[in-house]
Amino acid sequence: MNVHAKQWPWPTAPDRPRRDVDPIVLQIVEGTLNSIEAEIEYAIERTARSPMIREAHDYRVGLFDRYCRKLTGRSYSAMPNAVVRDFPPETMQPGDVFLMNDTYLTEGSIGHLPDLCSTVPVFHQGEVVAYIQAFGHHDDIGGRVPGSMPGTAVTVFEEGLAIPPVKLYSAGVRNEGIFTIVKRNTRVPDMLAADLDSEVQACLMGARRMAELFERFGRDTVEACFQAILDKCRDIFRRELLPKIADGEYSWVDYVEHDGVTDPKLHKLAITMRKQADRITLDFNGTDPQSSGPINWPADYAGGAFLIKWIAPILRNLADTPERAAEIHVNEGVCEVFDIIFPPKGTLITPEWPAATNARSFVLLRCLGLLAGVVAQAVDGRMPADQETIRYTGFYGTDKNGRAFLSREVLGGGSGGRYYADGNDAIHIVPDSRNQPAEFTETRFPLLVEKLALRTDSGGPGKRRGGLGYEKHYRALVDCRTIVTADRVRLGCYGVNGGKAGLPFCVSIDLEGKPRDLGGLVDGEPVLAGQIVRVLTTGGGGWGDPLQREPDLVLRDVIEGKVSPAAARDDYGVVFADANEPTIDAPATKALRTKLASERRGDAPMIDRGAGFEKMLSGQVRPWIRSA
Repeated sequence: MNVHAKQWPWPTAPDRPRRDVDPIVLQIVEGTLNSIEAEIEYAIERTARSPMIREAHDYRVGLFDRYCRKLTGRSYSAMPNAVVRDFPPETMQPGDVFLMNDTYLTEGSIGHLPDLCSTVPVFHQGEVVAYIQAFGHHDDIGGRVPGSMPGTAVTVFEEGLAIPPVKLYSAGVRNEGIFTIVKRNTRVPDMLAADLDSEVQACLMGARRMAELFERFGRDTVEACFQAILDKCRDIFRRELLPKIADGEYSWVDYVEHDGVTDPKLHKLAITMRKQADRITLDFNGTDPQSSGPINWPADYAGGAFLIKWIAPILRNLADTPERAAEIHVNEGVCEVFDIIFPPKGTLITPEWPAATNARSFVLLRCLGLLAGVVAQAVDGRMPADQETIRYTGFYGTDKNGRAFLSREVLGGGSGGRYYADGNDAIHIVPDSRNQPAEFTETRFPLLVEKLALRTDSGGPGKRRGGLGYEKHYRALVDCRTIVTADRVRLGCYGVNGGKAGLPFCVSIDLEGKPRDLGGLVDGEPVLAGQIVRVLTTGGGGWGDPLQREPDLVLRDVIEGKVSPAAARDDYGVVFADANEPTIDAPATKALRTKLASERRGDAPMIDRGAGFEKMLSGQVRPWIRSA
């Protein structure tokens, strides 16, 4: 159903005739909203304490109108719907702050418990007119494993403290009882308390800025501008993007390959896209039952509003130019373009409480590739290849001074090749986020970062190559344990339109000089002092036939170390005259490309899933062997 198709337990916007607004005032209001959002985010960056938020930037901010509609498109965010559901606006007061992280009681806003979310109402002349919200991935909120992301969890009770919407501040006075409970349920109480203070104060500052906007222009004008901003987003999708997709029905499936609890298998996510005129219906029926492990994502709340805003940016790739695509911001207006049909309760995207959800990023991110894959069929492959640009790694234990430590890091990967350009190297799905600097790691934790580089050959071969992933090596200086939450350890990011899949994720640990693969869901593998943990992240899928890639670009890739000479020959059919100082042997390259093309069997598939997919289909997989 569409998010606006029924009455919800929060105010819904009435249908009103379109109002003309002064274009200059509209530009000022829109620019002010973007500035407020950015100012809140910068304030959190400057004042937070945890590495995950301050260094890695795994936090987001959102501005909403009084109908809980997201106004800004700079970054994704949670939603205030659950707060308004439980605390009607007429009961709110200036200085109120609400806190929540419960994955099943936040209307689809929160995917796993580390994402604590603060919400502040904005007042004008004594009435709530808007909401400011910030959520960050906090380093620990309790649970069975430090970091609160146990890869073998089977219920939410193992994952940490679940907080339904509660009032943390009432008229500016903090509820010390709630605050004490939250601090008591984390392994890093001082850091978590500081982060919450940072987020709350930044949101309160943003609320003051928003109130100033209403004071300057008046409520009627500002709300008319809000509606115009939402209408603009809706109309851009309807007029510029949807016409690129032919009316019809298209289907596609993708898979998650492990859940940390059962033996590796293909957990199916299914989608049927029905495009008609200026609307798209996305039907997720056919998706597999919820998993025993923590890969479930409760998305079927508030009509799928969060899901729509999460995956809709994929369609920006249909814009006439990349420059135009970058100009299109996605806000709540896009919810008027999509209808979502969810399967009955009990699937990977409609799990029933208390199914575990901490690794929900597997399904969350796969939904992006799911929509890209189904759209690719409708537009002759003019969509980017797949990417998997987030995974969590870390270490915990006791340092040489007897102090407990917890290091958490988000590492990105390569993005998919596009019809007009290669994929980007080592990017992160979280806007403005980054890997943890080596200097920071080495001064805060008993670890040495011995290597940080791009992973050669990780990008899927294609006319436009997939972006490269990371290669990062950590040497432990004390006995400790490593934790990992990562997907695509068997299934590489798929290639499109003749492009090949990228290399999958891999994490290994030295064992008497011989590295041993750990898999993608690791709850606390022992690491001895002196041992090295090697993390190799995914490369993006390739786009287009790799034999059509310009030899000069392959030469550049080899010189820069992004592609090995062997891969240049085997994947791209490029032969070098001198391996020590590569120069292209044009006649030999032409002959080899002709030979490789003649050895193919039929046309290349629209989607290439890589060798790992075939192995999983044939049962050539095994559980990861754990050490004692």
